[in-house]
Amino acid sequence: MADCIFCKIAAGEVNAKVVYEDEDTLAFIDLNPQAPTHALVIPRRHIDRLTAAQDGDAALLGKLQIAAAKVAKILKVDGAFRLVTNNGKGAGQSVDHLHYHLLGGRKLLWPPG
Repeated sequence: MADCIFCKIAAGEVNAKVVYEDEDTLAFIDLNPQAPTHALVIPRRHIDRLTAAQDGDAALLGKLQIAAAKVAKILKVDGAFRLVTNNGKGAGQSVDHLHYHLLGGRKLLWPPG
């Protein structure tokens, strides 16, 4: 997607503080952190949201989970963190590119809100 900010970050066209990357995924620090540790984990390939994923995306979705665990370890929150995805604007999704928020560094309450 030519106008997708996360696609531009994944392509290296827009700068971000990258904390992890591999062939299929990328993780970078959120510019509007909601916790002391707040990273975004994205697939490099554009998928609008979780409900837009297809059966053929199962391996990629699994890679996102593994990447998130690696990011948590890199950021030293692997003992306690939350991984969240918002699906659609009504759920708070502000960028139409599938992404997971990795939140940590403080006690996270339940329910979240």
